[in-house]
Amino acid sequence: MPVDFPPWDRVYVSFRRWRDRLPVREFHDRLRTRVRERLGRDTEPSEGVIDSQSVKANAVVGLDSRGFDGGKPVNGRKRPVVVDALGLLLGVMVTAADTGDRIAAQVLRAQAADAHHRLALVWADAGHSGPLIEYCLATLGLVLAIVRRSDDMRGFVVRPKRWIVERFFDHLMHTRHLARDFERRTTSAEAMVYWSMTLFMTRRLAWPGPG
Repeated sequence: MPVDFPPWDRVYVSFRRWRDRLPVREFHDRLRTRVRERLGRDTEPSEGVIDSQSVKANAVVGLDSRGFDGGKPVNGRKRPVVVDALGLLLGVMVTAADTGDRIAAQVLRAQAADAHHRLALVWADAGHSGPLIEYCLATLGLVLAIVRRSDDMRGFVVRPKRWIVERFFDHLMHTRHLARDFERRTTSAEAMVYWSMTLFMTRRLAWPGPG
């Protein structure tokens, strides 16, 4: 804790109050609306991108909310997110790293569709294919479009739609507290993601000019 801050327990009480009463999410969403308006977009997005990021967890993270992602490989937690076409956060859900993408995505998409009624199209990678496509269309009214890697691609190639969410993850990794998961509770970890994007959008709105 910085030396000019109050004792950590007082800071945590304030953080917990803001986290549980949802003003963190409310402030974030208002700023996202301002950024979209400034860039000449509708206040509510119609298109999004979904992906997940696995990060190492600190020792304080219990076994009940941590796991091993064999694809990375990372022992810690996973952050499935939905962002809009500008790379602004629409929803985040923190889970154990061994939680399957399809499982987390089903819950996260339902939350995003409920909060953003104009959302009609969501781009995803091949890990979200299969029955999830039919579920999204039939249950949520969302078209889930899969961005596939073509057979003639070689090496590390990021498709255009994926750049949007990769830039978002890059921002999170430049937020020191989010380079690793330090939170005991997943709700606290989610709140930290919203705080990071709140700071990002505040700085963006402070820049001169239209963008």
